[in-house]
Amino acid sequence: MSIRPYRDIIRRKCRQIMVGNIPVGGDAPISVQSMTNTLTTDVKGTVAQIQELEDAGADIVRVSCPDEASTKALKEIIDNVSVPIIADIHFHYKRGIEAAEAGAACLRINPGNIGSPERVREVVSAAKDHGCSMRIGVNAGSLEKSLLEKYGEPCPDAMVESALEHARILEDNDFFEFKISVKASDVFLAVAAYQGLAEACDYPLHIGVTEAGGLRAGTVKSSIGMGMLLWSGIGDSIRVSLSADPVEEIKVGFDMLKSLDLRHRGVRIVSCPSCARQAYPVIKTVEALEKRLEHISTPLSLSIIGCVVNGPGEAKEADIGLTGGGNGNHMIYLNGVTDHKIDDDGIIDHIVELVEAKAAELEKNNIKS
Repeated sequence: MSIRPYRDIIRRKCRQIMVGNIPVGGDAPISVQSMTNTLTTDVKGTVAQIQELEDAGADIVRVSCPDEASTKALKEIIDNVSVPIIADIHFHYKRGIEAAEAGAACLRINPGNIGSPERVREVVSAAKDHGCSMRIGVNAGSLEKSLLEKYGEPCPDAMVESALEHARILEDNDFFEFKISVKASDVFLAVAAYQGLAEACDYPLHIGVTEAGGLRAGTVKSSIGMGMLLWSGIGDSIRVSLSADPVEEIKVGFDMLKSLDLRHRGVRIVSCPSCARQAYPVIKTVEALEKRLEHISTPLSLSIIGCVVNGPGEAKEADIGLTGGGNGNHMIYLNGVTDHKIDDDGIIDHIVELVEAKAAELEKNNIKS
């Protein structure tokens, strides 16, 4: 029997679109996005939040445009940020046209909700004229009445049918620059819908478990559902939907991709849960290092282990490693090799200095190559 290599994730083949300067689909890296929760008409506050998301590594940011005042504010927002902006549009076709004219990189839209075929054509025309892609966003909580009557309740088949019908509307208007999402708050429903859609079309898929909950529960729920999809090769852009600071969505998104070796950004810390064998306070050390190293975007690995049981083995696989030793003599590993000892004083500052130096070295070598 042939056994698939245990680390081998084969991504689903699909066409590629552009969201601003970010390629989505094809062989492009899986993009990570979030959404602002400020009032869009609050230009200063919205720009500040987008810049925080950029600093955290966001590739794309979505902004809600529920009214004309919001689309008017959108242009000023876009002019003051670097990341591509998706305009979230519902129901009114004029908001889609206004957002495209304002410079949105993408419209999140359901063509069937816009109205008459003529109105859809006007939105598509605006998107074409301004180099704007689209995302068809199907949600289990807002399926069309006809599909609920047909299937009795939200189900994978209903969600896939909705997505493909919306796709057909764009295709009939000779528009193919779009990705699709079929989100649900139920993990099983979301996963099954995405699996069905992945087999039914070759468009890029934006994946997520919508309305997942607060920071801890939502992270767990999203990781289960999105992890299943990503491991099976499904997903070209992701959003972790949390009732929390949007920056946390970006952090969790990258941690998810790092865990599956799909994308790497920043410091990946391997640390033990600690026990009576720990030779220094592991938990407090890791908490401090996570905060102190947030500014590092260069991918590298850091091992923080409390004792010599697993410490040397983990450190040998990391760029930098710390293994707890007796009498306050802890071993520092560099590039998997024992390098020097350090006592209890100044552990955190010393590790931060080593990581910053390693990140600078890697960045310099990367620029040269």
